[in-house]
Amino acid sequence: MKKVLSVAGSDCSGGAGIQADLKTFSAHGVFGMSVIISVVAENTSRVIDFQDVSSDIIRKQFDAVFEDIEVDAVKIGMLSSAVCMQAVHGKLLEYAPRNIVIDPVMCAKNGAPLMDPSAISCLIDLIIPRADILTPNIPEAEKIAGMAIGTLQDMERAAAAIHSMGCHNVLIKGGHSQGDAVDVLFDGKAYSYFSAPRVDTKNTHGTGCTYSSAIASNLALGHPVHHAIDLAKGYINMAIAHSLDIGRGNGPTNHFYDLYRHGLAQS
Repeated sequence: MKKVLSVAGSDCSGGAGIQADLKTFSAHGVFGMSVIISVVAENTSRVIDFQDVSSDIIRKQFDAVFEDIEVDAVKIGMLSSAVCMQAVHGKLLEYAPRNIVIDPVMCAKNGAPLMDPSAISCLIDLIIPRADILTPNIPEAEKIAGMAIGTLQDMERAAAAIHSMGCHNVLIKGGHSQGDAVDVLFDGKAYSYFSAPRVDTKNTHGTGCTYSSAIASNLALGHPVHHAIDLAKGYINMAIAHSLDIGRGNGPTNHFYDLYRHGLAQS
């Protein structure tokens, strides 16, 4: 069985963060593990507060996993501060894992900040260069690239600008645009596009976490980058289409809808 590690915050309401990542890993038939960066008190309507785990415990969680278990892919989500980023960066250098997918989480679905704005420079300097695939949404890409994004051409320019920061592939997600949800991938040579019909629902809590975890799962399973993204795009679209009307705000996606009905796909 392939093993995938999530490095992210914990969402006590179960729709995003570590909880969404582990559900996504299970839905793909890979074994999920975690390094918890922050404990987040949130639900479908709001983020009440969060508290970072100490950098010492972050490093020791990495050690506990890597000294014992082979890791086939790593998904990195919420890194709230420069201190957290420095701890994660050091362990990525030490263990040099394969298939690193980084979702540069800056805000929750309701707009509550989950990253200190002053840490963006540290994100750019230390974390982005470690990414095999970076998966910002449009607002995140705007902050990283330092430009407004209003068109598909803007997404392409931003992807090229972010790629120059050192990551191998940049996938800018089009969930915040209009019309079909079109994601733009730039690998340093060419652009690729991944499109799905937009689902009319407010229940999209944890979609970015789920999408990036699905990409990491598919990379761990041996799929090349473009196919891993294509499979993950189909998975997240399914999970949104059958999302769960739980809570008073933005409900979560349905990670196990297809699994419950059809079982794991046979390789």
